[in-house]
Amino acid sequence: MRAALLQLTSSDDPAANLDTVLPMIEQAVGEGADLICTPEVTNCVSASRARQIAVLKPEAEDPTLAAFREAAARHGRHLLLGSIGLKTGDADGRFANRSFLIGPTGDIIARYDKIHMFDVQVSETETYRESAGYRPGNVSVLAETPLAKIGLTICYDVRFPHLHRGLAKAGAQILTVPAAFSPGTGPAHWQPLLQARAIETGCFVLAPAQCGTHSATDGRTRSSHGHSLVVSPWGEVLADGGTAPGVITVDLDLSHVDDARRKIPALTHDRPFEGP
Repeated sequence: MRAALLQLTSSDDPAANLDTVLPMIEQAVGEGADLICTPEVTNCVSASRARQIAVLKPEAEDPTLAAFREAAARHGRHLLLGSIGLKTGDADGRFANRSFLIGPTGDIIARYDKIHMFDVQVSETETYRESAGYRPGNVSVLAETPLAKIGLTICYDVRFPHLHRGLAKAGAQILTVPAAFSPGTGPAHWQPLLQARAIETGCFVLAPAQCGTHSATDGRTRSSHGHSLVVSPWGEVLADGGTAPGVITVDLDLSHVDDARRKIPALTHDRPFEGP
């Protein structure tokens, strides 16, 4: 199968972001991609709660999701909408950070709400409190498709190996890690974490990423690390998207999943232990 990762620099304007990403889907289709993946918060990158309240929609009304479903059906392709911010109707007003796997008839095959919230202080000037605006999910998701069995995760989830191991033990051959990774941690952690998840599970890892500086209507810009990656089940980096928007296309041979697990069958070697 052939996978395409779309590297974006989304703004806080969902309509403008959609105008950017739809031609990139066309390009990926033209390059023969069977599975096309976008990054985390494809529809809106914003640090402003007021802006999010103004532009985000519930799932049933979201124009980005509707356009992706139409594009998937029109092109007959699987699309991973890495994630979008959505209103939920929760009493506390928090949003969902939700990933969608869309089938070639436009149907939604799987939904996954990001489990682990990015609540960190990287430095004196770089602080994130994702849980203030987004409520976490609590269910891991494995999607079975004609292409492959795909385990869905999002960004900060990459730091929690047990989530990915559970997906692999349930049958995942591909793990998706759409992200808007911090430029403070990205240079040191992004690639080694993705390689570790691939090696530990014997899965292909597809990690489409946001990149560059994201424009905002209130002037409160933020940046993302970029470097969308495709990692093999043996831990090899097969593609790196660098730091600019673009389309990265890679051929995946799923027999390499079985080969890696046959050589290192660690998924079958769990043992109970006590302590500490």
